[in-house]
Amino acid sequence: MSLFPLSDYWWFYAAFTLFVFLLLALDLGVVRRRAHAVSMREAALWSLIWVALALAFNYGLYLYSASKFPPAIARQVGLEFLAGYIVEKSLPVDNIFVFVVIFRFFAVPDAHQHRVLFFGILGALVFRAIFIAAGAALLQYHWVLILFGVFLVLTGVKMFFAPDHKVTPEKNLVLRMLRKRLSITTELAGQRFFVRRNGILHATPLLVALIFIETTDIVFAVDSVPAIFALTKEPLIVFTSNVFAILGLRAMYFLLGGAMHRFHLLKFGLAVVLIFVGLKMAWLNELAGGKFPITWSLGIISTVIGVSVALSIIYPSRKKEVEKAPAGETADY
Repeated sequence: MSLFPLSDYWWFYAAFTLFVFLLLALDLGVVRRRAHAVSMREAALWSLIWVALALAFNYGLYLYSASKFPPAIARQVGLEFLAGYIVEKSLPVDNIFVFVVIFRFFAVPDAHQHRVLFFGILGALVFRAIFIAAGAALLQYHWVLILFGVFLVLTGVKMFFAPDHKVTPEKNLVLRMLRKRLSITTELAGQRFFVRRNGILHATPLLVALIFIETTDIVFAVDSVPAIFALTKEPLIVFTSNVFAILGLRAMYFLLGGAMHRFHLLKFGLAVVLIFVGLKMAWLNELAGGKFPITWSLGIISTVIGVSVALSIIYPSRKKEVEKAPAGETADY
């Protein structure tokens, strides 16, 4: 049985969602009202703010759980949120490289990238809520647990052994479909997603970049959501840890986007994490009598990610960074 059933905690979901939308409205409407390129210092500050908010929420959730449940369960809730947050915070790091390629392909200026990511994250929150609701319903069946676990293991193995592939937006099916259904300009129109020319509504490259990012997140969520369900069966923990991880994704992009080539071994660490959580879902939980210790899970995940980052710094890659499109030049698509 769930510790936080939706029928009893619907008010919490509603209040939490309202709180998140207020944060986003404050971010776009007040803090970043003027379009500007996000500096490393600003990105680092916002990264710390989002992490601090997540940890503060984690502590508050622990205190609330301690007032409602025995101390061991409250501790379990706190550690499950922390483990889920670390996984959901780490897995998108590898996806930041895709964001870099998308922005460079469509020649989106640094000053407008935050706006695209803002609406991209807004859409990601909606799709994650749908995925989590579906996952919570499906994972009540034991065979679905096994299926998802095997899927995560296979995904991790594929990620580990697959060579780095070059992202080619010009060959993407989504772009070909957009070309058929939308009139798309080759030049930007400030921060606008649509512009009217000669009485005809055209989409700008900013909108196309946004659609690409939304598509990327949907594909990523197929791996991400089952991974966190391997750590906790509580939809409330899955939802809140996902949201906090997504909220910090923009700041993480601006902080790490230009340095992703330095973490070339992180891909292998993330692959190992996916294999581990897949095994946990399909086998280790049952082997441990129904629940693999969350302290072990947290330790293994943190160690694997930390070691892969440390080795990336100690043994830097010799590959060159992705070439950047010349300033002001838009891709011919």
